[in-house]
Amino acid sequence: QVQLVESGGGLVQPRGSLRLSCAASGSIFSINNMGWYRQAPGKERELVALISKSGSTNYADSVKGRFTISRDNAKNTVWLQMNSLKPEDTAVYYCYARVQFGILIEDNRWGQGTQVTVSS
Repeated sequence: QVQLVESGGGLVQPRGSLRLSCAASGSIFSINNMGWYRQAPGKERELVALISKSGSTNYADSVKGRFTISRDNAKNTVWLQMNSLKPEDTAVYYCYARVQFGILIEDNRWGQGTQVTVSS
């Protein structure tokens, strides 16, 4: 059993900042990609940022230059630093991990989601 526990969401004013955290726990052999997706009301879930085990990153165009993803492999934890937030960043943010359970055994795991609301 693997759990991803998120924290750090909330209400923030435009141009403000928030930092999301996600810690994975359970029977984990290794974690490959970790990242964050988001889903706004009436929209499909979309990629926000991904980070590989080696630290390579990938960002959605809409957040480049404003968001920064980082991770600690020893702690199975990933963070998303969000700066210069805009109302259009309002969404439920989901933590994602590609978990390896053994040799050649991998699966996707998701967190429960944390609400981020950007409003004055």
